[in-house]
Amino acid sequence: MRWKCIAAYDGTGFYGWQSQAGGNTIQDFIEGRLRVIFKQHVRIHGSGRTDSGVHAHGQVFHFDAQWEYPAADLLRALRSGLPESIQVSAVRQVADSFHARHSATGKLYQYRLYEGFAPPRETRYCWSLGNRRLDIESMREAARHLIGEHDFTAFSADRGDDTPVNPLKNLRLLEVRKKGLRVSITAEAGGFLYKMVRSLAGALVDVGIGKLTPDEIPGILKSAKRTSLISTAPSRGLTLGKVYYRPRK
Repeated sequence: MRWKCIAAYDGTGFYGWQSQAGGNTIQDFIEGRLRVIFKQHVRIHGSGRTDSGVHAHGQVFHFDAQWEYPAADLLRALRSGLPESIQVSAVRQVADSFHARHSATGKLYQYRLYEGFAPPRETRYCWSLGNRRLDIESMREAARHLIGEHDFTAFSADRGDDTPVNPLKNLRLLEVRKKGLRVSITAEAGGFLYKMVRSLAGALVDVGIGKLTPDEIPGILKSAKRTSLISTAPSRGLTLGKVYYRPRK
């Protein structure tokens, strides 16, 4: 039986999603709970990896295991033994052909900024900019240059393994919004390169504070080479919002 699950987590203090030898990852904790439930090791497969410190509202994973009771009972069993900073919000049986990563058709991320000194309760979920102020219109102008299908190598990082990666990604949405001192950058695409969203956020912030101009962005993008002009925004401001499994119109 294949089970599709949706999880939310506060990534602060965890070493990211993917299991590591030292443990303390989201995957390690969930698999540890499944081991208790099923009395054997159960491997989970996520829609993708999130880095150390990155949060999620709608991470999706699946696993295979035989369960003869209602799905609601499995959800309760999963929830009861996880840390408070990890929550499984939904569990349902799906077809064996479903795969959390391979079946995904897109993802939505949100990056949060605070134009000033963020309140303590918010600092672990946003990039607090201190005395820096943002030119929001310039950021929006720069974002428009990035929409569409491009080679986003200049806005990615080397993961350090030999996994082949297609650098062509279709960025369907890159939106900058501001409400009071809170600024959000929302990105949606069929897929993202390693650290791509944090690099996009870093570039837009650099435009916002005047380190880059909107007109410099197309040249950096077309170069298809990582450059010191692109900075990577801190992980704490990034949240995986949703994973899509149907074509987006």
